Order: sequence, then structure tokens, then C-alpha cells
Amino acid sequence: MAKDKTNVESFDLDHTKVVAPYVRLADIKRGANGDEVYKYDIRFKQPNKEHMEMPALHSLEHLTADRIRNHTDKVIDLSPMGCQTGFYLSLINHNDYDDVLRILAATFEEVTKATSVPACNEVQCGWAASHNLEGAISLAQSFLAKQEEWPIVFAQ
Repeated sequence: MAKDKTNVESFDLDHTKVVAPYVRLADIKRGANGDEVYKYDIRFKQPNKEHMEMPALHSLEHLTADRIRNHTDKVIDLSPMGCQTGFYLSLINHNDYDDVLRILAATFEEVTKATSVPACNEVQCGWAASHNLEGAISLAQSFLAKQEEWPIVFAQ
């Protein structure tokens, strides 16, 4: 099946060739004043084979977005993928891949010790009824258990 080139890097990635879990530098944007934004593809689940259930993913998003800022002040955004297989992490002026892996490991270690989901209420969250702390912790534990695989994006 032929595929047309798009304006979205992740749409042009051959999802049949990647092997989750992994952490991949997906894009770099350079600003007019010299700033650089690094976008990472943090893939938890194998595309088109498995996905994260929405309440667990939602809680993991809240926990990760909160806890990652304990380990770096370079975070612009952490966003879940619509396909429910991972997240995008955008960092400003931080191009050290090994340090990104360290930041993620420290963050997910914190997530595994969480006793509640931050901002899990109707004032701070747009769908506060859709959370699962235990599911989020399980996802973080599974991802951490395969940490040595994070740098491997494509099947050999």
C-alpha cells in the first residue's frame, strides 16, 4: 500500500517497523533567535498491536507532566498520542539524549510511588472521572522494566 508524504513527521514514520518500547528524537525546530525545541516520541505500546487504556493513560499523563518538572526545567509540553501508544515530550534547548533517558527514568520511578493523581478533580481536569492510578503505575513499571530497550527504535 502506497502512502503519501504528509506535513506530520509521525505520520510519515513506518509504524510497522518500530519496536516499542522506545524513546526517539522525532523532530528539532529551530527558532529565529537560536532556541531549539526537541520533540521526543516516548512509545509505550507497539503500534497497531496494543494500546494504553484511556483512564490509565490519562492518569499517567497527569503524573508524568507533574513529576518530570522535578527533573528538568526544559519541559515545554508532554502530550499523549491519540493512538494511545505513547507520549510526545517537547524540551527547549536540551539535546542530550542520554540525559533525556535519565530524566524519564527518574520521572517514571516517581510515578511508581504515587499515592494520588495530581489535578484529578473537576476544577483542574477536563474529564476528572476518567482516571486510574493503579493502571498508570503499572504502565510506568512496565516501561521502566524495559529501560535497556528504550534506545532501540527499529527491529534488527
